[in-house]
Amino acid sequence: MNYESIYFIGIGGIGMSNLARYFLLKGKKVGGYDRVETVLTRSLQKEGAFIHYEDDIHSIPVLFFDKEKTLVVYTPAVPASHGELLYFRKNGYMVMKRAQLLGEITNSSNAICVAGTHGKTTVSSMIAHLLRQSQVDCNAFLGGILKNYNNNLLLSEKSNITVVEADEYDRSFHWLKPWIAVVTSADPDHLDIYGTEEAYRESFEKFTSLIRPDGHLIMKKGIPMTPRTGEMVKIWSYGESEGDFHAKNIRIGNGEIVFDLVTPSVIISDISPGIPVKINVENSVAAAAAALLCGVTPDEVKEAIHTFQGAGRRFDFHIKSDRIVFIDDYAHHPRELSAAITSIKVLYADKKITAVFQPHLYSRTRDFALEFADSLSLLDDVVLLDIYPAREEPIEGVTSQIIFDKIRSKEKLLCKKGELIALLREKDVEVLVTFGAGDIDRLLPEIEQVLTEKYLSGSK
Repeated sequence: MNYESIYFIGIGGIGMSNLARYFLLKGKKVGGYDRVETVLTRSLQKEGAFIHYEDDIHSIPVLFFDKEKTLVVYTPAVPASHGELLYFRKNGYMVMKRAQLLGEITNSSNAICVAGTHGKTTVSSMIAHLLRQSQVDCNAFLGGILKNYNNNLLLSEKSNITVVEADEYDRSFHWLKPWIAVVTSADPDHLDIYGTEEAYRESFEKFTSLIRPDGHLIMKKGIPMTPRTGEMVKIWSYGESEGDFHAKNIRIGNGEIVFDLVTPSVIISDISPGIPVKINVENSVAAAAAALLCGVTPDEVKEAIHTFQGAGRRFDFHIKSDRIVFIDDYAHHPRELSAAITSIKVLYADKKITAVFQPHLYSRTRDFALEFADSLSLLDDVVLLDIYPAREEPIEGVTSQIIFDKIRSKEKLLCKKGELIALLREKDVEVLVTFGAGDIDRLLPEIEQVLTEKYLSGSK
């Protein structure tokens, strides 16, 4: 990569920011555009990146106008009509998708690529932690901020293993060349891109065809897809209770989960995930399978699963007390919601579970309104916010109402995002969960403050 300057359009995205950090650490000049200022963009600016928040070529620092020395990277979430993107394309700059750049960086290493409609951030983060805490070590480009390291980028001076999250949106993961591929799920999503469920699953099958001849596929048992791996690629199955790698003797109680991990060669007894929610049994099994194939020892696996603190916005406990529990989670697909809600209900079986859900994308809401309603109906109490549009224009007739009308919970309420804090001041809650992939995370500090004042400061 001979470019002196790297310019990112959409630099504040979680996947773009780790690439920006990577090039800053390599001594490159890094800049970019994003729509809004966030904690991530402020961190990047402190690390040396030039960032602005208006789509205006006059805001771009002059050092990025040398087309021979500047690489332009964009995320598919940016519309094709974006003014800066159009300028760079029109004027002959090297313009590259984020996924293409990630492929160029990682394809010369032993890449562990984790794909799936849901679960990929947690599993890839857990794999990175297991490797990092062992004698094996790794590099990692992750889709969440790992609490153990307060970063979404890990670099190693001794390891040639790179862990990446393999994003299926816009077929981005087809740029990767896995040594080990993990597929956690293939439940249809992004139908605005793929059109049909069959095309969506076909893209995952294509992803498995990219695994190196000496590689491995670790796939959740029961996923309705047919791998297209080469003859020499080894295929392993995993699951919570079945597969080549699985858990047995699962014990849940006193705020913790303990299980035994069954592998083709050894049983690792009494594993206790650091984040004790039931879905992390399955996630731990998948991560352990990849780590063991890399040479991590059983003892190292057991210890690292216990010390894993998770990634931000993935079962992220903000308050955990007898009087009030507040959890934030990134879930934005019906299956994710169901898995998360079921895990929380097991953990807090005797408490009322209230969730605030912000739907993400008009197209996803349209395609899965009934499934969202079914998932949310598992809750005692639902507060439903307006749709977060992200990259999309409104679709006629598609609002949160089409989910709301089908929710069967005992209590449910439609609420504007700007009215949520006032609502929570008045509402009685025991366990509160915020769900969504939009901008609901910007309200977390205020929510935490309200709950702390209400339940933990002696005022109630």
